[in-house]
Amino acid sequence: MTKNYIASSELLNYQHPTIQSLIEHKAWRTLAPEQALQAVYYFIRDEIQFGYNRDDAIPASDVLNDGYGQCNTKSTLFMALLRALNIPCKFHGFTIYNALQRGVIPNDLMLLAPKRILHSWVEVKIKGVWLNHEGFIIDKTLLTQVQQAYPNNKNFNGYGINVSNLQQPDNEITTESTYIQSGGIADDFGIFDTPDDFYNIHGSNLKGFKKLLYRIALRHIINRNVKNLRNNGLPS
Repeated sequence: MTKNYIASSELLNYQHPTIQSLIEHKAWRTLAPEQALQAVYYFIRDEIQFGYNRDDAIPASDVLNDGYGQCNTKSTLFMALLRALNIPCKFHGFTIYNALQRGVIPNDLMLLAPKRILHSWVEVKIKGVWLNHEGFIIDKTLLTQVQQAYPNNKNFNGYGINVSNLQQPDNEITTESTYIQSGGIADDFGIFDTPDDFYNIHGSNLKGFKKLLYRIALRHIINRNVKNLRNNGLPS
């Protein structure tokens, strides 16, 4: 069964030259599996900054080329890199309530967002144990800006975050699972061998004209907002 969890797919295209080049440049193949997991996790969290790609169902190589991603696209790249390193992993699909996106998505665009948004985390097998990894979604720089704006908050919902302790979220690699949005989960769709399987069943968040508008214009507005939050902090 583990063999299925290291296979490539159309979205998990880890044979792509840019992915192979990254792995060689980072020398991840020289690391023990637990060290490689940690290195890849922090790369996905902090070097692939939080942002909105053109679609959920894009190949890992495209996410790497974009240099940014959200829960679903970061999950795809994370899985591709782990499988390239022979670390078994699988895709767990959900929806989340859109309220946790308020702040990163400007208020005047929230009306266009689905009430429940497709979401995912990655389950990874290390030393015979499966752990959930979701904490890579929000990069450290953006998270720090939110923490500084809300220094006295524990339970927090917004700016792409839903946690029970904003100042100490479970987003550092230890021997436990990592989370950053799990408090906002609405529906649990279960486990899939690949993200391809999930999207073939559940599609993507937007359809028709809204999807086209998102690709052409809305995501760029949202990404500019996220960049401003990261660079300049949250509005007072």
